[in-house]
Amino acid sequence: MAEVVKVGMVSLGCPKNQCDAELMLAKIADAGFKIVNEAGLADVVVINTCGFIQSAKEEAIEEIMEAISRKEDKINKKIIVTGCLAERYREQMSEEFPELDGVLGIAKNDDIVEAINTVLLDKKVIAFGEKECHNMEGKRLQSTLPHYAYLRIADGCSNCCSYCAIPMIRGKMRSRKMENIIEEAKTLAADGVKELVIVAQDVTAYGIDLYKKYALAELLKELCKIDGIKWIRLLYCYPERITDELIEVIKTEEKVLNYMDIPIQHCNDEILKAMNRKSDKKSLTELFAKLRREIPDIVLRTTLITGFPGETEEQFTELAEFVNEIKFQRLGCFAYSEEEDTPAAEMPYQVDEGERQRRADIIVNEQEIRMGDYYADFVDKEFEVVCEGFDRYSDMYFGRSMHFAPEIDGMIYFISQAERRPVMGEFIKVRITDVLENNLLGEQV
Repeated sequence: MAEVVKVGMVSLGCPKNQCDAELMLAKIADAGFKIVNEAGLADVVVINTCGFIQSAKEEAIEEIMEAISRKEDKINKKIIVTGCLAERYREQMSEEFPELDGVLGIAKNDDIVEAINTVLLDKKVIAFGEKECHNMEGKRLQSTLPHYAYLRIADGCSNCCSYCAIPMIRGKMRSRKMENIIEEAKTLAADGVKELVIVAQDVTAYGIDLYKKYALAELLKELCKIDGIKWIRLLYCYPERITDELIEVIKTEEKVLNYMDIPIQHCNDEILKAMNRKSDKKSLTELFAKLRREIPDIVLRTTLITGFPGETEEQFTELAEFVNEIKFQRLGCFAYSEEEDTPAAEMPYQVDEGERQRRADIIVNEQEIRMGDYYADFVDKEFEVVCEGFDRYSDMYFGRSMHFAPEIDGMIYFISQAERRPVMGEFIKVRITDVLENNLLGEQV
């Protein structure tokens, strides 16, 4: 009897890429291959890459080089590269890495089983298609913890921010049909998922291509009707598309968490215009004031870029002051990454790389001080927490309240004196007793 071929998947980058990986994994498993969690145990390793910014590209290349090293040591027999880096650098991938056995663009993800079978016959596979043919539908093999899952509602982006390569890599925005999304959500709920994390490059643009209107609010109402789903979380909302209808749904629908990720990138009007963003400082200030007025306990998350071409010290100071004034509860700040073939890369007055990072570090350090004040308010209060496991090192359980998005925010570590110990995916009450850096400590009530 022939030995079953072991396939390992390494998925890098964002949750949208993870959704692609899960679609491919389901096809690989259904074809009879054995899925292994460690790339070092795989006969065939599939590296689903990110190619968004320089640091992501470097991480992907490092992963590819490690796989090539394992191949030379006769550990991995075959290597297939998929995802955004493969799509973005179609010609260069096989030239730079002749050791690769397969390179698939995003439109060829559906052919992953055929590609594996082909490389096992010692034939190379290099296949690309039209980005718009990238398939988002089908069975997924969930790779997150069992109680939460990412639910992708669209792919690609039509915003064309001047610094961003996503439209080149993924193509224009394409919404999934609402009935398909709802059906997938029902399947996830039946499999034990209690938290849906809604993702796309821009979730607030959902529906404009299919239905000629912004349909996120309508979609959320339908998702709220699904039995078993307890939390629905929104990531990647663009500020100019946060409608009154959407605010009302977040405010009134119990399952939709009062948590919004709203990447603004900057607040200075000149920089925003150069970025080809549609917001300005006045509209951003008004939006955040409105959200806090309508939804007093809302958790606001944002993403910022420092050192964009032409950013002066005064404009950076304006950004730092704006962030301090708004007091975001969650914040990611990145030094500008110069991406080839984007308009921003051709702009004059590129800021020195070291200066870009210095400015990002200032924002991050100031945010850490604000987070201490924010978390201090949690002490002696009780929150509903989903248990995510037990940490033997600290001898404590850990989990998240609605204030913590999976994988990007901190954790709540807690002790339990209950007769029946909490299990993964169970929602329990925890009283916060202390703060430890970016995490909270507590005890089960």
